[in-house]
Amino acid sequence: MKKTLLYFGALALLTASACSSSRDDSRSRRPNDAPVAHTSVVECILYDGMTKSSKQLATLNAGSEVQVMDTVSAYFVKVRVTAAGKTETGYMYRTCFGK
Repeated sequence: MKKTLLYFGALALLTASACSSSRDDSRSRRPNDAPVAHTSVVECILYDGMTKSSKQLATLNAGSEVQVMDTVSAYFVKVRVTAAGKTETGYMYRTCFGK
């Protein structure tokens, strides 16, 4: 009886610690969900998708400020831009920004 009680007590303790550690990890990965302002270092194009055949939404000059919303892939970031008085959401190459 004591072994069974000890086993279930240890199991409950391990389960509780595993649940709390995974919850802490998810919060620490994305501490800030708000868009972050960045400035492009070269002239870049805003696309509506992440393929070579994606439609071009706008061309941004070097020094244009954009709001990076998410790092989507190894090559693209999702951004929000105000160009010509119109707000656009699309994708830009990561190489448009400095380190």
